Amino acid sequence: MKKTASFYILFSFLFLASPLFAQYDAYIERYKDIAMREMNDYGIPASITLAQGILESGVGKSELAVKANNHFGIKCHNDWEGEKVYHDDDKKNECFRKYDRPEESFIDHSLFLKNRTRYSFLFELDKTDYKAWAKGLKQAGYATDPNYAKRLIALIEENNLHQYDVQAYTIVSPVVQTPVKQTPQKNTSGLKFVYVQKGESYYTIAKAHKIPFGLVCSYNDVDRKTRQPNEGEIVYLQRKKKTVEKGKGVHVVQEGESMHDISQLYGIRLHSLYDLNGMEYTQKAVVGKRLKLR
Repeated sequence: MKKTASFYILFSFLFLASPLFAQYDAYIERYKDIAMREMNDYGIPASITLAQGILESGVGKSELAVKANNHFGIKCHNDWEGEKVYHDDDKKNECFRKYDRPEESFIDHSLFLKNRTRYSFLFELDKTDYKAWAKGLKQAGYATDPNYAKRLIALIEENNLHQYDVQAYTIVSPVVQTPVKQTPQKNTSGLKFVYVQKGESYYTIAKAHKIPFGLVCSYNDVDRKTRQPNEGEIVYLQRKKKTVEKGKGVHVVQEGESMHDISQLYGIRLHSLYDLNGMEYTQKAVVGKRLKLR
């Protein structure tokens, strides 16, 4: 017993001093805020989200995480309409979801658990009971590893991830009046959108249309913490396209327009607009410049 205890203490010391532990710290620091927000939005413990992200993505270093921003190993399934990558897993060349940014993977992870009946019993558990959640995920078949629950629990306890379950309660969602739901319109590419009315925010629009707040922000290429839409702006209710599908293929930049304004006008993802025109993501729109839209 004494020998076993000594070995465990030595192992723990080596683990804490290892470069991998530093990688855990960096990963947690980068994604803890979104994990806590997802806990408030959906009731999934932040500790579970972080532990799954660490485990499934190899601390963000796996091929899926690097090439597809997929941190949770979520496969395509029949309802996925986004981009795809193919990767050997339980079978050869399986289809996995691809995201533009890691944050989208975290949002989709929440939706994936929330919208599938086999995980519904998890949401009856105390959202601070990470052990019950870890065992429930294994029971529901999230992973084939027989030690999946034990590995999640170990990651949570070794990295003190439970603290973020507690901290999540201090993140308060905006207090708003009951939103008025608009009838969505469609642009030339068939994308649903609404025009912002006085007093509306991304949060009220998301709530009115029963779309996750974080997802609406992602659809519109905005940071959910730092920006709110102005009256009359376009807010998309589904993911924008990579190019325009109809109409003209060029836009001449007007006075006062930003790259974000133009991406919203045509329903093109902001990064795609930059890529189409060979521009760095930090560059600003120049008046008179002709921007390719497809």
